[in-house]
Amino acid sequence: MKPIVTLIGAVLAATLSWSAHAQSAQPDPKRGAALFGQVCVACHAADGNSTTAANPKLAQQHPEYLIKQLKEFKSGKRANAIMAGFAAQLSDQDMVDIAHWLASQKATTGFSTNAELVRLGERIYRGGIVDRRIPACAGCHGPSGSGIPAEYPRLSGQHAEYTAAQLKAFRSNERANNKPMHEIARYLTDTEIAALADYIAGLR
Repeated sequence: MKPIVTLIGAVLAATLSWSAHAQSAQPDPKRGAALFGQVCVACHAADGNSTTAANPKLAQQHPEYLIKQLKEFKSGKRANAIMAGFAAQLSDQDMVDIAHWLASQKATTGFSTNAELVRLGERIYRGGIVDRRIPACAGCHGPSGSGIPAEYPRLSGQHAEYTAAQLKAFRSNERANNKPMHEIARYLTDTEIAALADYIAGLR
């Protein structure tokens, strides 16, 4: 457990430092709404509540997290050919404005679909997997999946398909912009990932 805790601590310190720098740019949510309508709406819906399971819901997400992801799409640290193209068009101020507008939008609730998977997902989310030293997701993302502003993203109500895809990408290190999540996800089976994703979809 100690290496994972150390990694999480290092990422938290870096995130807090970066967040303080990012907040020096004053957000303009009205401008962000206009930019979102030009660049993001086709995939993420008019209010940030994507109706396509492969595309994440962004409404009510912590702005610091959104800004970090956009910057990393732009730099290539988070690899995604589609998002890299969109992020390349955005300035730092654009990212701040869009992120703060999205944070002001109300997230729609999601739902779970498989009772058996949900029971397994709840056990892992709330208690982790002790014999594999996998910490409880609730420790960083909160019991209701609301996350912790600046440090850990909101998860509740997210599309299960998207969550599962991200956990698998963390596991394979295809998504290499969060080492603690790789160290956690690398020990999860496909069934456990599906269970977590289904449970998270119904969190509220």
